Amino acid sequence: MKAGVRALGIAESYRGDHDRNRSTIAGAVVRADRVCDGFAYGSCRVGGTDGTDAVAGLVDDLGRPDARYVLLGTVAPAWYNLLDLTRLFEAVDRPVIAVTFEASDGLEAGLRDAFSGPDLETRLETCRSLPERHAVSVNDETVYVRAVGLEPAEAAAVVRGFTPEGGRPEPIRVAREAARAADAYARSLELVREDG
Repeated sequence: MKAGVRALGIAESYRGDHDRNRSTIAGAVVRADRVCDGFAYGSCRVGGTDGTDAVAGLVDDLGRPDARYVLLGTVAPAWYNLLDLTRLFEAVDRPVIAVTFEASDGLEAGLRDAFSGPDLETRLETCRSLPERHAVSVNDETVYVRAVGLEPAEAAAVVRGFTPEGGRPEPIRVAREAARAADAYARSLELVREDG
């Protein structure tokens, strides 16, 4: 992959140890040669259904058509606020690749434990619409990739091209660090206000 090709990594940070109902979402534009040249932030409701709209809004706010791919570090941020990858692909008009880092039997059992009625049905519908996960070997590690807008082999090549070491693509790694820092900052402001 050419050094100047850019991807937008999206990650979230939420620590349930504080009384908050929002999760911080960060986007980081990173080139294949590891140069970072843009950030954006948003949030979505913990346990909500606004995650897809929040991510699409973040991409739109960032205004970076040069970021050729959107790489997601999860499909279920903020306690099962499931991302609809097809709808996101249509909204952002570029390939969407979700990369997860652990083997899994899927989300349905967790959804059934956490929700019921219409809340469960909405999430099950989104979950069942997700593309199939494919195991991809990256630098002697295995990641699990879903993609809309690219064939599985193309998505695997993109993930490898943005992963110079380890198993986490650089755009997702940078976005995760940015989300954690923003979340920690927001929590510190809340604590200051409480003490104030």
